Formats: sequence, structure tokens, C-alpha cells
Amino acid sequence: MTGAGPLLLGVRHHGPGSARAVRAALDAARPAAVLIEGPPEADALIPLAADPELRPPVALLAHAVDEPGRSAFWPFAAFSPEWVAVRWALEHGVPARFIDLPAAHTLAWGAELPSAEGESEAAEGEQVRVDPLAALAGAAGYDDPERWWEDAVEHRGAGERDPFAPFEALAEAMGALRERYGAGGRPRDLVREAQMRLRLRAARKEFGDTVAVVCGAWHVPALRERTTLTADRALLKGLPKVKTELTWVPWTHRRLARSSGYGAGIDSPGWYGHLFHAPDRPVERWLTKVAGLLREEDRVVSSAHVIEAVRLADTLAAMRGRPLPGLGETTDAVRAVMCDGSDVPLALVHDRLVVGDVLGEVPESAPAVPLQRDLGRQQRSLRLRPEALERELELDLRGDTDAGRSRLLHRLRLLGIGWGELGPSRGSTGTFRETWRLRWEPELLVRVAEAGVWGTTVAAAARARAEADAADAGTLADVTALAERCLLAGLPDALPAVMRALADRAALDTDVGHLAQALPALVRSLRYGDVRGTDTHALSDVAAALAERVFVGLPPACTALDSDAAEQMRGHVDAVHTSVGLLGEALGSATGTDPGAASGTGGAAGAAGGADADGAGSDGAEGTGSGEAAGVGAAADMDTAPTTTVGTGESAAATPAPGAGGGVASSPAVGADRSAGAAAPSHVGGGAPAASVPGASGSPVSAPAPAADGGTVSPPGPGAGASVTTAPAPGIGGTVPSVPEGPAPGNGESMPPGPEGPDRVRRLRGLRRRWRGVLRGLAGRDAVAGVVRGRAVRLLMDEGELGAGEAARLMGVALSRGTPPVEAAAWIEGFVGGGGGLLLVHDERLLGLVDSWLTGVPAEAFTDVLPLLRRTFAAYDPGVRRTLGELVRRGPGEQSDPGARGLTAPGFGVEPDAGRADAVRPVLRLLLGIATEEKNLTGVGV
Repeated sequence: MTGAGPLLLGVRHHGPGSARAVRAALDAARPAAVLIEGPPEADALIPLAADPELRPPVALLAHAVDEPGRSAFWPFAAFSPEWVAVRWALEHGVPARFIDLPAAHTLAWGAELPSAEGESEAAEGEQVRVDPLAALAGAAGYDDPERWWEDAVEHRGAGERDPFAPFEALAEAMGALRERYGAGGRPRDLVREAQMRLRLRAARKEFGDTVAVVCGAWHVPALRERTTLTADRALLKGLPKVKTELTWVPWTHRRLARSSGYGAGIDSPGWYGHLFHAPDRPVERWLTKVAGLLREEDRVVSSAHVIEAVRLADTLAAMRGRPLPGLGETTDAVRAVMCDGSDVPLALVHDRLVVGDVLGEVPESAPAVPLQRDLGRQQRSLRLRPEALERELELDLRGDTDAGRSRLLHRLRLLGIGWGELGPSRGSTGTFRETWRLRWEPELLVRVAEAGVWGTTVAAAARARAEADAADAGTLADVTALAERCLLAGLPDALPAVMRALADRAALDTDVGHLAQALPALVRSLRYGDVRGTDTHALSDVAAALAERVFVGLPPACTALDSDAAEQMRGHVDAVHTSVGLLGEALGSATGTDPGAASGTGGAAGAAGGADADGAGSDGAEGTGSGEAAGVGAAADMDTAPTTTVGTGESAAATPAPGAGGGVASSPAVGADRSAGAAAPSHVGGGAPAASVPGASGSPVSAPAPAADGGTVSPPGPGAGASVTTAPAPGIGGTVPSVPEGPAPGNGESMPPGPEGPDRVRRLRGLRRRWRGVLRGLAGRDAVAGVVRGRAVRLLMDEGELGAGEAARLMGVALSRGTPPVEAAAWIEGFVGGGGGLLLVHDERLLGLVDSWLTGVPAEAFTDVLPLLRRTFAAYDPGVRRTLGELVRRGPGEQSDPGARGLTAPGFGVEPDAGRADAVRPVLRLLLGIATEEKNLTGVGV
């Protein structure tokens, strides 16, 4: 091998034993040039390997200029023989060149080439693609190619007397394989080898025979073969070609593993890296690393464990006839000594050490597309270092650095660069926190190159990509999701194009399911304006219009549905309900209006009147009025200005309460129930009707309503001054003090003047009122699927629009004997499904109705009902199911039995304790900021 002709060093890619042998052979031969298997276009990148900032593992990345997604990698690890040859050449000032097929042909080569003329057909019937190591291991009596390679090469080391002996033996073995299998099912290798021979001829003309070639051992017999120049050129004639660009990119040990799909991959890159770098006693050093890793995971591993594991590995190697302990012996020793026979911690050792997550580095001087350079600048400025090991990143968007990190990650997601995945935030449900799981993969640089067609900076590219995606979006939900992603990414310039596409598609899409799917993402987007400083005015208008269309189309869409479609429609109803609530919060915060007070829904509405559709109060409290106008909470939702009289009983003054938007709000009216005094003020923020509260004699006393400009509306009389003073109601000593013009104390600034603010607030109130009307229609319509009707009743009850008595009446109708059992079970699933078990725990009337219906289901229908009920009740927490079982065993509604009190949920009495509830009311008023109102109403009887 040192005689006439070039020095052919056949190696195994990424083999540490081959790498050591290559260095020893080059030191002995001192060639004038080193030729290496790789794309020739990368010759200009070889000098960068001398840069100390270029740290392997790295790879040569080649991609087509016109189509960056068409790419190929040539990886190098520190223990790769090719990398060792490149470094040796640079250290000794020897030219180094790549001699494989150009990347221009490799990337353009889409189809398999036909077999060369004259190629042996003797291998027919054998495996299509031959693994040389597996063939040699089988011939030597090994069933594991990796184990054979370790014994034959890694544990033998370079020849001490003859550094070329290992290469001669390997070349001889490969020659025998090539005689038997020919190209081994790799027809492209014949073309590659023809290119290598052409480059080798050119190097010999320039440098003589003192040329060293470092290539895969499989190719050595072909390079020794004597062929004509014409024959080699004929194989290369007519190959397709594309314009390419090459650069160095970081790589990881995990991507070197065969499990990643890499054709020349190895099973244990971390283990091979350790063997290459360990100066001595590799087994002892390896087991020390393993012990350190297990200690980091809080496992008890001492130095005695390491000593015993080393002894066991040596013993196993001797018993198996191996020259030194290999990976198999050390793994068995770790399992037995350090892991107590368990494979669970052993899997961690394999993932973190045997494979590993080492990530290489590339200097800034390496060629890169402009987008990649901008990404690198932002990574450094935001201190967001790429890492191969998956990690979790918590962001607080109220800080500039974390906000910038969030924008960058969201923009990269828009560009299809999945560096991070957004997960649920722990410990907070606010929009100012995000939790990301980050993991950098080498392929992401290909995505960066692909995204370079959209712009030279991350922001510009993300904007262009968003505009293009808006034009190409397939569904309305895709457009609304894109609008949300634009807001998250901080791309306000892209919103106009997205909003145009959204308006166009919303106008043409008539499918209620599509509209309901699109609404949640759009409404969520409105919540990002406060933290991210984004104007969401245009989105709010589109969201409100979309909600209106859902309200119109939902009732007919809920009829004539099978079970699967009904379950899907229930999900749409839940999504729309949540969206309407979020839309109210977003619009309320945008106009300085308290949406809870403006809408009259929730606890306030339930406390102030608690009226049902027929005017019935809840839980025995006598309601007044009729329909939606009953109660202060209902009156707050009216667009007109009716005068509502609330019950009779204890009188209350019309005391102006601080409003959230600078206007004056009417005080909570007090009806027959004393708890009504805890109701939230209604009609704040503008455009509200004047509510009436009863005096001692039952006559209503008008309270001032806020005007559209944030001031107050005076009652009829001479001159509408800046303040309002009402006459004392009969039976009330003293007068109500006047309220000066301007913002109310403690609740922010007043709403800016102009028609926009009041109109949007009125629209908000109208949306919520109309949505509750839609729910009432669904709840009382027999043609609607049972699961949807039950869900509508439950949502109305949660909103305070239905009292427990009315809900019980509707349940009784739904569970009557005239209703088919399957339909009744679906109603129950809609009403108490999805975590509604606590409702049955605390309202035994509803539980009694369910129990009575279930015991009356005919035996022949029970098998049809059982799956629905199991699905419903299986979603409850174990504690809820246990409490329900105790209540059913006792018998729902049997509250008079003293022994039954012990069966109620811990901490809850059978009946509400009004005294204990009254005791916390002063604290609640203080927390809610209505302590002033309490003082003003002293002596009124509240």
C-alpha cells in the first residue's frame, strides 16, 4: 500500500478506531495531498475547519438555490475519519479536496439509475442492498455487526508496527464482498466511484502518487480497479444538474444515530465519542460518567457501585471471550449494579450518554442566507441559545426580553421553523405568561433556508408568509387561527391582508360549524391587545359580526342530528358560549367598561332578582316583572330604557355607585331577598336606561343613568347641570348627595366621548342578551338534539338566567316517560357532562330527578342508555363520584334524617347557613370596592 499508486485508506464512517488509524497512517505516509469522500463544491469551506469556533459535530449542508427544501447533509463528528483527515491536512499545510459526486448532481438526481452494462446478475435472489459490516460479521460468526466491529477494529487499535495493516485487511475483505455482490444493490455507487476515479487521476497528475484517499471501505476495490477515462466519463454523461449552495451547519450526536434514519448512522455515537476522546481506561471513565448522570437524577450511586460495575464488566468480557469490555458488557454491568435490574434508569443512560445530545457550533464567518444571519443576531440579543437537549422556557410577557423571545418564536412558527412548541402555562391562566418547549434540530436550518424566499429578516419573512397564507387559507377557521398567530407574533402590518381574507370568507361561508370553529380563535386574539400593545379594534368588529351570524344559524343547525353530530354541535355551543364571554371582556376592557356589570350576567344577575323566563324567582325568592326585563340584572341588558320596579319589601335609596367607565351607576335594588343587596351595579359606561328602586311605600324612585359622553343624565327639570341630585324617597331620612361630573373614584378614567364607545358597549350587551335568547330557544325546542338542549339549560343556569326551580322543571320535562330513554340520557349528558358532578352534589332536587328517571328506565332500554351514562359519570373526579354514591344510597332529598347529615360532602351543611353568609358580606363589599355604598345606606335596612 505504500508502493506505487495512491494510499487508499478505507474506513467506516464515524468509526473512532478508523479515525485513530487514519491519523497514524497519515503521520507515517506524509502525503502531498489528501482526497476525502465528499462534494467537491465544499473545497472552499475546508479552511473553516481550522477555525476554533467550528466545533463538531457539524455537517456540510447543500441545498438548491431555487428550491431550498431540496437539500442534503454530509455529517462529520470529532471521531469521523474524514474529519480527522481534514484536520490533519490543515495542521500540516497539505491540500485537502473532496472527490465524491458533486452536490449539483446529487440534489438533481431524482430517479435510480439503471444497472451498468455487464454488472453481475449473480446476486439475484440475495438481499437488494448489502450491509458490508453485517456480511463480514456473519462470516466471522457474530450476530451483531456492531459487536464484531468493536472486537475487530475498535479494541485492536492502529497497527503498532505497520500502521497500514488494518486498511490492507479491510480492503481485502471488501474486495471479496464486491466480487460476490457487485454493487450490492447500489447502482448510484458506480457513478460516484467513476467520479472519484476521475478526481483521483487529476490529483495524481498534479501531486504524483503521494496522494492519500480517505473514503468508505466499500469503495476501495472500485478505486483500485483499472478503468478507462472514456468509460468513467460515459457513466457521468447526461446527469441532471441544479445550482447549489453549501455551508457548514451544526449537527448533533442524535442525528448521527442510525435510529434517526441516517443511512451511514451508528448505534452509539455518544459511546464512540467517549472511546475516541478517552486517553486511557475507557471503561472506568465511562462508568464514572454513568454514575454522575444517575446521581443528577437523585439515584443513590456511590463510588463502590462504580468499582463493582467495572469488575463485573471485566468479568463479562472475559467470559464472552472479548479483548475488552464493550458497550454490551458495560450496559449489563450498569443494569445489574447501578439500576437494580431495572431498564427504566437504563433508558435514561442510553438516551443521554450512549446516544447523547451534543450540538456542534459554526462560526459567523461561515456562509449563510440573510435570514439565518438575522435569526442568529436575534438569538444572541435575546440570549436564546439553540440547544439539542429539550428544555422548558417560561416567559413573562410583561418584560421586554421575554416579550421579544415570544415574538421571535411565534414568527418562526409562522415560517414553519418549529424550534419551540407552545404548551400550557403552569400556575397562571393569564395571557401574559407562556411556556415553551425548545429543541434545536439541524434540519431547522433547512427550514430557515426555505423561509429565506419570504424575506431577509425574520419579521419581514413572517409578514410575507402570513399574507400569502391568508390568501391560500382553505377554511374560515384557518384564517382566524392565522389572525391569532399574527397577533402573537407581533405582526400588525400583516393584519390588514388577513382581515380582508377573513371578511371575504366569513361573508361566503354559511356552515354554522365552520363559523363556530372560527370564532374562538378570533376572540382569543382580542385578549392579546393589552399585554402585547396591539390594536384589535378591527378584529372586535369582525368577531361581533361573526357571532351574530352564529346566533342566527345555530338553532336550525341543531335539529335532525345523529349522536355524533349532536356531540360535535355541543362542542360548538360550548365554544361559542366561551367566546361570547371573552368577547365581552375584551370589548369591555377596550372601552373602559366593566363587562360583568354591563351585561348583567353571572352572579350579579342571579343575585339581583334572579328571574327566569316566566318571572319566577330562584329558590323561593319572589321575582317581579316578566321575561328578560325582570330583575336589575335583566334590565341591564335591555337596549331600550324601561323603568323596572323590583319587588316590595325593605327599601333602598337610589345611591349613585362608582362606575367602571366614569359614568354614574344605579345602586343594586333590594327585593324580597336580602342577598339582592350584593348585586353588582348595572349600566356602567354609557347609554344605559334609568333603573327604578322602591321606596318605603312601594313607589319607584328614579336613579340617574350614565350618559353617552361619560357624564350623568339629569332627571327632567329645569337645566341639565353637571351634577344630579335626587329627591329623598319617602321613608328615608336624609338626601342622597350629589355626584360631581367626571370619573368615578377608584375605577379608572371615563370613556372617551364620541359615538364609538357607547355603540360598542350597547353592541356588547346586545350580543350577550341575544346569545342567552338563543340558548333559551335551544333549551325549549323539542326538535333540538337532547345533548344540546341539556347543555343549553346548564349554560343558562351557570349564567344565572335560570333558577334551580326552572332548571328542575325543564329536567322533569326532558326525563318524562314520553321521552325515549336514549334521548333522555343524552339530555343528562349535556346537562351534567363535562365536570357537572358538583351541581348534582349541591342540588339534590336535580339528583333526585336523575335518580328517579334512571330507576324507571325499562330493562330493554337500559343497555342502550348505559354507555351514555358511563361516559358522562366517568368524567367526574373520584371524590365527586363517591359523594354522589353516598347521596344516592341515602336517598336524594331526604334531608330531615339527622343521620343523613354525616353523608354530605365534608364542610357542607344540608341547608345553607344564612347567618354565616351574612358575616362575610362586609368583607366582600370591601374587596369589591363598594364600602362607600355600605356607609351611604346605613340605616336603610340593608
